[in-house]
Amino acid sequence: MRSDHATIEAPLITEKGTYVNEIGNQVVFRVRRGANKIEIKRAVEKLFDVKVLQVRTATVLGKFKRVGRSFGHRPTWKKAYVTLAEGQRIDFFEQV
Repeated sequence: MRSDHATIEAPLITEKGTYVNEIGNQVVFRVRRGANKIEIKRAVEKLFDVKVLQVRTATVLGKFKRVGRSFGHRPTWKKAYVTLAEGQRIDFFEQV
């Protein structure tokens, strides 16, 4: 098992992520591709000191890209939608 910092790579701050945070008290993270839901839940609870109710994951396939005659593709990555308990909150843009 890897450390919690290795499991959670970064928060995803997007329009959809902000919307699900406001509506369903969910937070979206970019996670390690091999991480399962149990590891993600433990990592979020330990790092942010919150109660996690549910974790849903999605694998995002890397896009194929072309520059001139050269072909390549972006790497495939994984994201996790983490539902927090009522009254729990993770704020990435705290006022100082």
